[in-house]
Amino acid sequence: MRTRGNAAERVGGGGGEEVPGWVTLGLFGAWVVHDAEELLAARYWIPARVPELRERFPQVPDRLWREMAELDVRRFGVAVGCVGLVVAAAAVEGRRTGGRSAVYQSVLDGFGLHGLVHLAQATAVRGYTPGVATTPLLVLPFTLAARARLRRAGLLRPARSGDALLSLGLAGVATAGAHLVARRLTARGRG
Repeated sequence: MRTRGNAAERVGGGGGEEVPGWVTLGLFGAWVVHDAEELLAARYWIPARVPELRERFPQVPDRLWREMAELDVRRFGVAVGCVGLVVAAAAVEGRRTGGRSAVYQSVLDGFGLHGLVHLAQATAVRGYTPGVATTPLLVLPFTLAARARLRRAGLLRPARSGDALLSLGLAGVATAGAHLVARRLTARGRG
């Protein structure tokens, strides 16, 4: 199924091209592959690297290091699932609106920008961090391709630095919220 954008709602006056499903629903698919890497790698990476990183970066608050060291796979998996619900809902909304949805485009931008955070983390630790392998292979190429397709269809909202910061901030809030929910859900399971 393809959707056609409403010419009155288009930004940039594109050619009125249809937006294929990979542009919208593909966001969730790309997220699943990327977060599978994070989930699989974190199980081994965190216990192996946190002690070394804690020593190397003493300016990072102890509470953060404790949180990372105590992060169990089950809780991390629940947090990943919570973020997945947000990404899935945005992808479906993007599909429903033919790519016009501001929510979908913000989540798409947040997905791409969070890839840059992965690259910065890997640079800071001078090595692999969970999520960095799929960032240059999937996260960034998918985001750029989807944005290009939206632009060609005349649906891409204008890029403004404030919007980029908002998208990245919302990604951070969604992640933090997911971890809070996961902590509560997994704590109940133990009691």
